Amino acid sequence: MEEFGVSRTVVREAISKLQAAGLVHTRHGVGTFVADATPMRRAFRIEAKHLTTLRDVIAVLELRIGVETEAAALAAQRRNKANLGVMREALDDFTRAVDSGRDSVGADFRFHGEIARATQNAHFAGLLTTLGAKIIPRARLDPSDALDDERRAYLRRVHAEHESIFDAIANQDPEAARAAMRTHLANSRERRRRAGQGAEA
Repeated sequence: MEEFGVSRTVVREAISKLQAAGLVHTRHGVGTFVADATPMRRAFRIEAKHLTTLRDVIAVLELRIGVETEAAALAAQRRNKANLGVMREALDDFTRAVDSGRDSVGADFRFHGEIARATQNAHFAGLLTTLGAKIIPRARLDPSDALDDERRAYLRRVHAEHESIFDAIANQDPEAARAAMRTHLANSRERRRRAGQGAEA
């Protein structure tokens, strides 16, 4: 207090923040001590090196099933017109990208990101933003590859699943939104599994 010319309240607040960050620990009646010199905890993130195998991609899809199904249900309850407008625009961009043979990952991620924002809970949006567009399974594919008929048909199925999610959210039906998102992400997981088995055959 004397060194920095601050009140006892300011010191308490500073110590409280250091405790929350895991940098100090307090023993009641004894004092506050610097925590062991272990590396600081890093914010959760999924890096490209964590998405190198089929097992990695499926693990991320399992995480997304857990998070995004509930996000879809909350979005159905809390979405506003602006959220629906951004979702609709992302879906339309997705369609245009597929029809013209362009990369649709950006539009796909925007759609999922706006659902997270539509929960009106910043933690959902923050998590999706932290994970980034690489969580879209086909983000690992070369975007310069031309779309053949099989990939175009696959993307149209993805789009139909997106439309089902959008309809449930627009209709403010949480259970339908939850089910549609779970179906979409579970289908993505199964498509990845089948693709991996085909590559091994």
